[in-house]
Amino acid sequence: MNTAANRWPRHAAGFTLIELLVVFALVALIAGLVPIAFNRLHESAQYRDTVRAVLTDLRTARALAQSSGTEVRFAVHPQARTFGVEGAEPQHVPEPLVLRAVMAAEESGADGSLAIRFLPRGGASGGSVDLIRPSGSGVRLRVDWFSGRVEQEAIAP
Repeated sequence: MNTAANRWPRHAAGFTLIELLVVFALVALIAGLVPIAFNRLHESAQYRDTVRAVLTDLRTARALAQSSGTEVRFAVHPQARTFGVEGAEPQHVPEPLVLRAVMAAEESGADGSLAIRFLPRGGASGGSVDLIRPSGSGVRLRVDWFSGRVEQEAIAP
């Protein structure tokens, strides 16, 4: 006897159209979200790297002044979006970040540059460098005029 149960296998191999559509929809959703996540990751990495570079250069200028026994200047050029220890290659601030600086008036140059002067005995002319993200949050790196120490504080939007 040949019945309907014998003609059709119990477990058919393959996927249904609905299952394939669900998989394609998930792949499209993931492909759409990856560029957004990558942009945020890239922006965060640029921000962290720039903060680390400014902090390192400020501390390097202080250490150089103390070890060499001469004044060392850390310069910021807001219009050119550069910073660094004077005499060394300046470093650039990536485009989405905003660079602001507040320093003593006598430490400003004719070209719009600002500087913090580190003294051999540990003091400094004082000032601060702000790095602001597009979201409005950021960090302020302050140099204490008395001790020359560099401190970091968050800036809320």
